Amino acid sequence: MKEKRPHIIGLTGSIGMGKSTVARMFAEAGVPGFDADAEVRLMQGPGGALLPEIEAAFPGSTGPEGVLREKLGAIVFADADALARLEMLVHPAVARKREQFLETNANRPLVLFDIPLLFEKGGSAFVDTIVVVSAPPEMQRARVLARKGMTQEKFADILTHQMPDDRKRARADHVIDTGTTLEETRAQVQALVDKLKADLRG
Repeated sequence: MKEKRPHIIGLTGSIGMGKSTVARMFAEAGVPGFDADAEVRLMQGPGGALLPEIEAAFPGSTGPEGVLREKLGAIVFADADALARLEMLVHPAVARKREQFLETNANRPLVLFDIPLLFEKGGSAFVDTIVVVSAPPEMQRARVLARKGMTQEKFADILTHQMPDDRKRARADHVIDTGTTLEETRAQVQALVDKLKADLRG
């Protein structure tokens, strides 16, 4: 017998496209979401589940406030082996959280996985429907450069690690346009939720 599980929406989009806002709109529309990055932050934050393992592997890289990002970053980003060891701690822990989330929501028709690098990291194989959040380039640039600590150089570097927006849109099952009002974006999300639920009912 086929194991019951919800239809998985994979939500992605480049920096500054409004993905976090759209994820909240899906939640408001009754679609539970799993954000792997947020889970990692929790597990690496104060009292986080991963702290003992990270400290054992990288002594001096954690404190009462959780992972000391600058210290850990200095260790792993210049050393491919160290980064691989860190990922061997983090990835299985995130996978367990994801399975727990699916079990908890097994009877829901739809769930959402928030995956920033869905295409870049091969995450499309794990979802049923791909939704790309997109906005005009000038709006994206203005949003990103308004962030604290962001520079033109940092923004350009981030973009080199992300698939171009036009290619993401071409590979999407659905595109949510955030280059409009919040009300219009919310209406797009609700319409998509309604459509996917109707499709599942057949």
